[in-house]
Amino acid sequence: MKWLRTLPLFVVLLGIAILSMYVPMALAIRQENWLVARTLFFYTTFEFIVVSMIAVATSGYVPRNTARSYLLTVFAALITIPAVLALPFDQLVKSVNFFQAYFEMLSSFTTTGATLFDNPSAIPDPLHLMRALTGWMGGFFILVVALSIFAPLNIGGFEVFTAANTAKAMPQFGTALATQRLQRYTRQIFPAYTVLTAVLAFVLLVVGDRSLVAVSHAMSIMSTSGISPVGGLSHSNSGIGGEILMFLFLIFAVSRHTLLQDRDGQGLRNLRKDKELNLMLICLVILPILLFLRHWFGALEVDAQTDFKTAISALWGSMFTVLSFLTTTGFDSVAWGGTRAWSGLGTTGLILMGLAIIGGGVATTAGGIKLLRVYALFKHGQREVARLSHPNSVGGSSSRAKAIRRDGAQVAWVFLMLFTLSLGIIALALSLTGLSFEDSLVYSVAGLSTTGPVVQMASDSGLNYAHISDAAKAILCVAMVLGRLEALAVIALLNPNYWR
Repeated sequence: MKWLRTLPLFVVLLGIAILSMYVPMALAIRQENWLVARTLFFYTTFEFIVVSMIAVATSGYVPRNTARSYLLTVFAALITIPAVLALPFDQLVKSVNFFQAYFEMLSSFTTTGATLFDNPSAIPDPLHLMRALTGWMGGFFILVVALSIFAPLNIGGFEVFTAANTAKAMPQFGTALATQRLQRYTRQIFPAYTVLTAVLAFVLLVVGDRSLVAVSHAMSIMSTSGISPVGGLSHSNSGIGGEILMFLFLIFAVSRHTLLQDRDGQGLRNLRKDKELNLMLICLVILPILLFLRHWFGALEVDAQTDFKTAISALWGSMFTVLSFLTTTGFDSVAWGGTRAWSGLGTTGLILMGLAIIGGGVATTAGGIKLLRVYALFKHGQREVARLSHPNSVGGSSSRAKAIRRDGAQVAWVFLMLFTLSLGIIALALSLTGLSFEDSLVYSVAGLSTTGPVVQMASDSGLNYAHISDAAKAILCVAMVLGRLEALAVIALLNPNYWR
């Protein structure tokens, strides 16, 4: 273990990713799928030997600039690890080339969940497990990176808290060794992350899912990747009972306090005051109620049932799907079709796209703009409206709340503009490949918010990742990396004045 601490972070991450392929190999052996088992064994063993040689050559390397080095490591990991995992995938699936296999693995590692295979039977079960495991590792990776690298650099959403005191917070990365923070947060998060995944997989097995489906869906919920080996929850055996269990575990993608205790040990107690959790509850109450009430106030022309069972099913379908897309997971409830029929809406794509753009909590596996930034903008707008009536009034609350309304809202607005600009550029680039404006916008939202399933849910025209060109897939690869890394981290990486 001491020798591992002397290795560069990138080499360690690459080694862990390669070793993870032995897990789907074990499943292939259990299913007696010897072609898949041999292929995974040969590729994994060869790649691990190469990485071991690199590890020996780079042992003891110390970067000159810690901040820039770790940001480059995160960026390189998002680019390189999917390429390594795509090698056996490309060999085993003859219907795709290497770049398409890379797209599949990048989508999994960035927890986007965009897939080229609408028919789950097109690839064997071990590769489905490989996709889910890659997404699970990608979710854990971004959790540790957010707390140990992004937080000291005041990016990834933490800038909302520290915007008023950036000058004092900036030297934090240089005074504290980043390696120690990575190790500390890994030790703190990994046991809880693993145990929660195992618990969810077990209870899904109990309510009727087969082992592969239960494990894959548990990993997808904890990592918010939305990867399913059966094409979604509607094809699983757990039904509404399984959705209720998943609903409870999706809360971990809303607030960082759920997985990590604060230094004062009050992490769980702070949930009651957590602004992100409160904002999530508001969305979870208002949107399902509006969809529910539209049955009587706008959809009278629809011949929908009004019995109690149908009403409850429609309400549950909207609640689960709203939380799923708000956390950028992308699973739709088995009752979602009934919800649409109940509300009388032909398509709810705009609602789901909006939820995906808002995203989940800071330092969670969710993507999007993040609830904390939305809250800062809301409080700033609320304060500005109050000043229209009382220009000389003094805002109340604590000094931290005042900072969020002022400096925090300013930097949140900057990020919102960067996100919007990125969305426009990605949509424009996609339109140059031959896609229509509406389709380009849907694909752009899916990539930047890391919510791949929104493509199938947001349009009735039958959008499919397999039907777009490789040029469009390449643009989506850029969007997924940018959405996972966030624009502020990219700017910090390219701006010498920030990391100097």
